[in-house]
Amino acid sequence: MTPEQQALRMSVRGVLARHASGRSIAELTEATIDDDAELWRMLCGQIGVAGLAVPERFGGLGAGLVETHVVVDELGRNLTPSPMLGCAVLAGQALLHTEDESACRRILPDLVAGRRLAALGWTDHHGDWDPHRPAYAATEDGRLTGEAHYVLDAHRADVLLVAAGTPEGTRLFEVDARHAGVHRRLVTTMDLTRRLGVVTLDEAPGRQLGGTNPLERVRDIASVALSGEQVGAAARALELTVAHALTRVQFGRPIGGFQAVAHRLADLHVEVDSARSLSYAAASSLDSDAADAPLLAAGAAVYCAEALERAAAEMIQLHGGIGITWEHDAHRYFKRAHGAAHLFGHPRAHVARLAETVIGRDGGGPPATSSDRCADAQRPGPESSTSRTG
Repeated sequence: MTPEQQALRMSVRGVLARHASGRSIAELTEATIDDDAELWRMLCGQIGVAGLAVPERFGGLGAGLVETHVVVDELGRNLTPSPMLGCAVLAGQALLHTEDESACRRILPDLVAGRRLAALGWTDHHGDWDPHRPAYAATEDGRLTGEAHYVLDAHRADVLLVAAGTPEGTRLFEVDARHAGVHRRLVTTMDLTRRLGVVTLDEAPGRQLGGTNPLERVRDIASVALSGEQVGAAARALELTVAHALTRVQFGRPIGGFQAVAHRLADLHVEVDSARSLSYAAASSLDSDAADAPLLAAGAAVYCAEALERAAAEMIQLHGGIGITWEHDAHRYFKRAHGAAHLFGHPRAHVARLAETVIGRDGGGPPATSSDRCADAQRPGPESSTSRTG
């Protein structure tokens, strides 16, 4: 972390602390849309979080994805509901990577300022997030039909972007969210801190953005951003569990003083720190457009999802009886862990991508780089949580 990135982290943490004002995660989750919108305006107006990875010519700050990573890391700590992942990362980066200059100049300044929100409709009910199998189909005159699931913040979006199949391949389209052919509905999710919706288009007119398919790159960016959120949540789950272990007394001593508990927490600390290292390495590789960026993105998607799952599971078990009550936050971290694992491709799909890369390398591809060896070192061993992926 540079001093500027550390300052960004503390600024975001300060805004979130002031907004929470002693409220629990449950209270923040049940807050109104207006309350969520106020927090988003504060984050955009005071810090400029939505424009960190947006070039200055479009109203952004021209920083990078690592700075965006710092923000999602902090938002993940307390499972803060916000449009950061869906609007600033997924939709915003999809728009940028269409390389449609006029559309970027028209849409991005309002997104950066927090005046409008965007949502990206991409995958169907299978939720495989395949860049070449979008949820919608487009006719020659730009009419769009289909149904996208797992659309982040769909119910609040002012700008609707959709991925649709055309004779030339998958392309991104802009759709008027208020058109009669657009139907949106909020769905009940296991993770109540994540707002997802279904967007159905019935011959809705769309404006094609650019002439390329940006989703391959966008999937890597979104997966890495999600891994940062997972790392933040895992670190906070570990902090809360350690705090409990130091204050919960059994047999005349804190339970953290027992070797079995201490070793479990130590192992979890190593796993969370390893996940953080891999997640930030993946973000840095995307910023530098490194050749191994897709490999690191897939590795971060797998490892960080498993790190949060383990942290949440240990949190529940080591808290004992209170860990399974509705009032305690342990179950919320557990639900975030399992819900997030399905966004932008299940870890199994990313493992398949890693396998294809490794097999290609062993079959005569380029030699392993230092980043490859780092990723290999981060990969869990046979005694770790990898066996739980299936």
